[in-house]
Amino acid sequence: MGEAKRRKDLGLPPKKNNTESQLDQSARLFSWLPLTINQRDNLIKLSIKTSWYGIGGLVILWIFVRFIGPAAGWWTPADSL
Repeated sequence: MGEAKRRKDLGLPPKKNNTESQLDQSARLFSWLPLTINQRDNLIKLSIKTSWYGIGGLVILWIFVRFIGPAAGWWTPADSL
């Protein structure tokens, strides 16, 4: 039994073509630039998220260099000589 016939027998609506719904139908930023408004918004969200990860990584690195390394005796900070 085919998928279409099975759906019809069960009283379900026909399956829609998902490729059309996956395409971004929002307006373009500029007519000559293949970048849509939704893609711009997603890029902004992604850059904000990666910035926070970078800030967190920098804080962890600073704690490691300032406190953990000298406490383990791996190096001495220049300001404590």
